[in-house]
Amino acid sequence: MTINWFPGHMHKARKEIAKVMDEIDAVIEVLDARLPLSSENPLVDSLRKGKPVLKILNKSDLADPKRTAEWLEFLNGQEGITAIALSQDQKKVIQKIPDMCKQMVPARANKERTVRAMIMGIPNVGKSTLINALLGRRIAKVGNEPAVTKNQKRYTLKNGMALSDTPGFLWPKIEDYDSGYRLASSGAIRDTAIEYELVGQYAANFLLQDYPQRLLERYKLKELPETNTALLDEIGRKRGGLRPGGVIDVHKACEVLLNDLRSGKLGLITFETVAEWEEKRAEAERMRLEAEAAEAAEQDVDRKQ
Repeated sequence: MTINWFPGHMHKARKEIAKVMDEIDAVIEVLDARLPLSSENPLVDSLRKGKPVLKILNKSDLADPKRTAEWLEFLNGQEGITAIALSQDQKKVIQKIPDMCKQMVPARANKERTVRAMIMGIPNVGKSTLINALLGRRIAKVGNEPAVTKNQKRYTLKNGMALSDTPGFLWPKIEDYDSGYRLASSGAIRDTAIEYELVGQYAANFLLQDYPQRLLERYKLKELPETNTALLDEIGRKRGGLRPGGVIDVHKACEVLLNDLRSGKLGLITFETVAEWEEKRAEAERMRLEAEAAEAAEQDVDRKQ
């Protein structure tokens, strides 16, 4: 599945970010702790031009703590990256963020010059809520729908740091099958961007594989259904998803499941693991090498002819 989702304001945001990046000292990238790599915009690495980045695994209070620890170890092992986990009630951790940014650019901070940071992130990862917490007042508009922030804004903090906000934006194509559905399941992609019932079926399948016990407890099931379709049928029966004649309203069942998943009512859940992504990258590298070898062989044949 390839999701094409690149509204006009997101294209504008990309151009604005590239234009002002030379004036930025460090980048703060807000990620969703439940899907750290799927919520990582690949455009950020190219746009930041080697600037140090603080990756914040936000909504960690909704994520599986064991998997979060694995992701932090993975991210902190990469050059130029500092990673922390965060939930919005951790005010002391939020207050330390400006100092973390200063530590990433000591040459500027040691001269007591204002450290200029740009905060970036895909829609609905809690970026605006974090800005309000950093400023100590409500300035950035907050919403539970993706893409609330539409224009770039700049704020001056009292502790020697300037903060540029950017609209939450996705990249032109989300080509990874799992990433697209995970973003949709978490609410980062509008429900109208991909068929809603397909998202519900993907989420049901994932939960059956990774968190079956949560399903049994949340929906008071006597036994675990064998398929995602059977699970949605059970949820529909128990949560008002029955139409006249006993027909299951699948859309209603998907709505219940996705709302429970997004709100944390199914417990602390993380959609992806470090090991899984390492396997995907290894497979992608293998395919790249095979393609290069095939192309080289074809060119060799052409030369001999």
